[in-house]
Amino acid sequence: MRGSVLSAIPVNMLLGLASTLVAYRSGHGEVGVVWFALSTIANLLRIGLCRAPCLGLALTPDTTPDMAAAAARSIDRHLRACIAAAFLSGLVWSCQPLLCESYTSAQTLFYLTITCGITAGAVTHGTAYARIPLAFILPPLLSVTVSLVAAGDFDRNCLAACVLLYLLALTHTAFRSEAGFREASRLKYEATALARSRAEAHARVSALADEMRRRATHDDLTGLLNRGGFIQQAEERLRAGPISLLLLDLDGFKRVNDVYGHKAGDRVLIEVARRIGAELPDDGLAARLGGDEFAVLYDPAVSGIPHDRLAARLVVAVAQPLDGFDAGRLGVSIGVHSGAEPSLTEMLSCADAALYAAKAAGRNHFRMFDTGLRERLQIRRDLERDLSTALAEAALEVWFQPIYAMDAETLVGLEALVRWQHPRLGWIAPPDLVATAATAGLTESLLRYILEQVCAMMQILRGRGLGTVRVAMNVSPKEMAQVPVDEIVIERLQNLDLPPAMLEIEITEETALDIGAVQGKLQALSRAGIRVALDDFGIGYSSLSSLRQLRADRIKIDRSFVTGLNASDDKRGLVLAVLGLGRLLGLEVVAEGVESDDDLRTLQTMGCPFLQGYHLGRPMTVPVLEASLFANRTAAA
Repeated sequence: MRGSVLSAIPVNMLLGLASTLVAYRSGHGEVGVVWFALSTIANLLRIGLCRAPCLGLALTPDTTPDMAAAAARSIDRHLRACIAAAFLSGLVWSCQPLLCESYTSAQTLFYLTITCGITAGAVTHGTAYARIPLAFILPPLLSVTVSLVAAGDFDRNCLAACVLLYLLALTHTAFRSEAGFREASRLKYEATALARSRAEAHARVSALADEMRRRATHDDLTGLLNRGGFIQQAEERLRAGPISLLLLDLDGFKRVNDVYGHKAGDRVLIEVARRIGAELPDDGLAARLGGDEFAVLYDPAVSGIPHDRLAARLVVAVAQPLDGFDAGRLGVSIGVHSGAEPSLTEMLSCADAALYAAKAAGRNHFRMFDTGLRERLQIRRDLERDLSTALAEAALEVWFQPIYAMDAETLVGLEALVRWQHPRLGWIAPPDLVATAATAGLTESLLRYILEQVCAMMQILRGRGLGTVRVAMNVSPKEMAQVPVDEIVIERLQNLDLPPAMLEIEITEETALDIGAVQGKLQALSRAGIRVALDDFGIGYSSLSSLRQLRADRIKIDRSFVTGLNASDDKRGLVLAVLGLGRLLGLEVVAEGVESDDDLRTLQTMGCPFLQGYHLGRPMTVPVLEASLFANRTAAA
């Protein structure tokens, strides 16, 4: 916290000085000097607090419990004082309307920009403790909102609403950043503790040889069989005759980890293992296969318990409230397979398919593996088997949907959409195609295939004098995380001598969940001149922080907000908010899903700069594009 405040104060003082100079030039010199003096006093107070001694920062492993308690109290007092000082500084900044006649003078844009800058900077620097930057940004942003509303015209009311949205976004970002900081610190100290534990275990390795042999087949945390031990014993049971297999996957466990920490998550796993063991038939095997996935194997004929009854009992047992957690926070989904199969691997695959279906039906469900699931499993295997051949024989197609400027006539871009008509199964949905590629290990091959078609379209556009038309290519979160997308794309563009500015990479908001894994790749693409667009904006995980980290140049409003726009006040409000956010952050905004003339006219009235949808143009094959859209077109915006 101290480091973040000390790094932010110099920028704060320089911006304050700039505000004072502008106030002086605009005839508010005396007020500006008084305001800057108060701001400087508040900043000096904050600097002094950050440099003052604090007992809590002098802890050592030898500190007594009484001293540790006193140190904790000193930290609390120090943080409260820093929050108060930040609020005092924010109050001074909230007086900026006095320098520009309540944001009605010619200098209004300057002061609004300064206010946005200091508030965003405070949140960006204040990752360690969210309350301090929030105490600072709240007064000036509320002051801006009140001043704009007091002016009373429509434009300022809309701008006031955007400022409130900006305040909410900054507040969300501040708490997310603090949570990430705390998580990183916790992991650091847990890693230290784990390293110490392993060192002690190594010193006793000879005495623990028997224990280590047991651990080879058992899970250390829960005491149940691990995956290796389970497979070994299950294969022996399978040779004796038909058995029933239940695969269990906890619902809501990730939220428990995120909210309460991994140690609390471990306690949950231990308790769940105990409850499974309590319901286990005498002849049964129970295992933790990894993470929050468990397995139960038993013979219903020997135990006298039908598999559906055991599954129902396990659902009820796991769903019971756990001490220290909210009721209903945890549940379980179960996939059940009963009957003969040629191998344990096949049996696990069938039970996993049933588990996936149970999770799709909602929490606290079990699902039997039946004929329908067997057919679905066979289809998935057919797709995995045939996709490699389809890629080799170029059986996949890439269609292109046009993107237009606000006038709905000027072509500004094309979005590449992959299509696969399976010879037996018909058209395969793009999400199923991407998932199949991932499970079949063909993610990179699919990416390269689509890239080739996109590059071919870019060459066609250049040949027709349409070099300013961009071609957008969708990249899934799995592709972005698992494949060196940046290296593949940049190298291919260089080999074909194609301008990077003609290519746009579209990613979904889901990618923001694992920014650390993809940020370097997106930065490399951006440095090379390739644009990045955030698809389906508004339905996922985006924040101002993720927009900045993902290096997005364009956001695409999800079609669910656009279709039927003319008949929904809520949708119009959301679209206006996104358009305002785009202007504020300098991002291009595309409205997807323009399905009617009414929606088109409404978007044009709102000033939406780019439009896409079936009303304007459906996805087309390359020959259709060349015969229709490109036939009489020689230039584009």
